[in-house]
Amino acid sequence: MGIAGGSIDGGSIDCGLADGGFGQRKERSESDCGSGPRRDAQGSGTKRRGMKRRVPVRGGFGAPHSGVAVVRAELEDPGDADACREAALSLLDAAPRSSGALTDRLVEKGYDSATVNQVIVRLKELGLLDDDAYAQFVIRSCASRMMGARGAAQELSRKGVDRALAARVVAEASEAGVFEECAWELGRQVARRTEGLDRDVRLRRFWSAGGRKGHAPDVLSAIAHELFQ
Repeated sequence: MGIAGGSIDGGSIDCGLADGGFGQRKERSESDCGSGPRRDAQGSGTKRRGMKRRVPVRGGFGAPHSGVAVVRAELEDPGDADACREAALSLLDAAPRSSGALTDRLVEKGYDSATVNQVIVRLKELGLLDDDAYAQFVIRSCASRMMGARGAAQELSRKGVDRALAARVVAEASEAGVFEECAWELGRQVARRTEGLDRDVRLRRFWSAGGRKGHAPDVLSAIAHELFQ
């Protein structure tokens, strides 16, 4: 990790339709009407080939953080470590993730917890999954949006970063003055946009913006005194 001189270093992180689908409906004779669900010639029922049965699980997209109900695919072999690893690598190729968020996504896909944990451990050993680097990535993203320490902590939690790690990187960024500089930049931006308006209106907009970004009240107060006299 490296946070020094009010900035955070780090760089980039290396982190069909079934047969007989749409458009193939057959005409039913009068004798078919009211006869209940149609079956194929072998009497195998209406289930399509290649379709996975879906079962509900607790949580949501990014579960368990969102608390929204989702549906998990029931895999042929939930303990297939090779398939689980490939799924994990595909997810990491799509976007950087914390181990917590990656675990949730793999469980949503239907892999059992033991297999998922095994894959997560192996990816960490290989350096393909790095929670520390990901946490720094999130901090840089928050800084680019002029967020404060509280806002950054909430963002890290939302993205599944371990609580202790999140607290550490936020504290280091705070000590380096990252969030204070973000607050000043936010203040300067609001000052430019509200130039010529009544002072109370300008202050109200600044405090509103600072609160939404998660900045500390004492920092906002000092900036307001300097920029909105």
